[in-house]
Amino acid sequence: MKIPYTMTPGPTSVRENVRLARAMETTNPDLDLQFYEFYKESCEKIGEFLKTKNQVRILSGEGILGLEAACASLTESGDRVLVIDNGVFGEGFGDFVKMYGGEVVFFKGNRRKAIDVNELEEFLDKESNFKYATVVHCDTPSGVLNPVDKICPLLKEKGILTVVDSVAAMGGEELKVDEWKIDLALGGSQKCISAPAGLTFLSISDDAFKVMEDRKTPIASFYCNLLVWKDYYEKKWFPYTPPISDIVGLRQAVDNILEDKEVLKRHNRIAEALRRSIKEAGLKLYTENGYCNTVTAIEMPTHIDTKEFINYILEEYNILIAGSFDFLEGKIIRIGNMGENAKEEKIIHTLIALERTFEHFGFKCEISMVDTFLKYVKEL
Repeated sequence: MKIPYTMTPGPTSVRENVRLARAMETTNPDLDLQFYEFYKESCEKIGEFLKTKNQVRILSGEGILGLEAACASLTESGDRVLVIDNGVFGEGFGDFVKMYGGEVVFFKGNRRKAIDVNELEEFLDKESNFKYATVVHCDTPSGVLNPVDKICPLLKEKGILTVVDSVAAMGGEELKVDEWKIDLALGGSQKCISAPAGLTFLSISDDAFKVMEDRKTPIASFYCNLLVWKDYYEKKWFPYTPPISDIVGLRQAVDNILEDKEVLKRHNRIAEALRRSIKEAGLKLYTENGYCNTVTAIEMPTHIDTKEFINYILEEYNILIAGSFDFLEGKIIRIGNMGENAKEEKIIHTLIALERTFEHFGFKCEISMVDTFLKYVKEL
């Protein structure tokens, strides 16, 4: 199989030391007490990365598992849940809430913009009887970034638990779980973390655990039940056999991030230079504000078929970029400038291919995107 140059918004490319870590000889993670220490230390490192003292757990399943597990563990029949929606994944939280018997109330925002905190505050002043609220930090299909640093403290003032999907943002955007009063912060291995797909990790506050423990009815799942993980270390018992090689790889990927003191600055510099080069080329970004530094969404000129464009750049230049789905299907292309992809040489390589592909389909860029990118990345 010919491996393409992967520039999608997750999964991203994986550094060699992470790949090698996954190849290490492993033990029986259920029976070897050394692994319980390794798992605990890995969770603590993730907690350092998330800037939280809350408990952290690593679960076997792609990032969506965290979203469902949060809703499964918190929701009882009839619970009113506020779903903050300005994107595909924002709206999608509602499906999980309904699946476990909750009553969904949507707060709708403009899908090209970040959630307006003043409008949300006005809404909450009128109605705040919610058990918990969900919000997406970066909505991956569109690249819109929401100000969870302002949204979550506002919700907590109203006594509402906060659930944040930061799968596509954490590692490339600032995230301060404790300071921002996030009860459940959800992440995944395959995006900015730049480990292979297959793991969810999340932080769980004492308030969230108390709500789970005070339920009147049992959690209607085993695999999505976060409560069964609470005392794993004291009991030396995992709910299911952990995927040990994946966890070893994740640990190395988190170490890579912790060692990179400029990781957020690098993402910001590269993303801003990329956005400027795209706009000056005569192309249009999908988002109008709330630009995320990990996903760049470009509106396609109306005469270009998105699927044909993506196929051409893959076949001719062996570069894999993404379209989108749901209401954005066929309308935009996306570049994942996140994690190991957020490197100057990788963006340059991608821009060369993008410019030539646009030209092939009859769109002439007004400037050299590469030259413009290099200009700004040096200035920023």
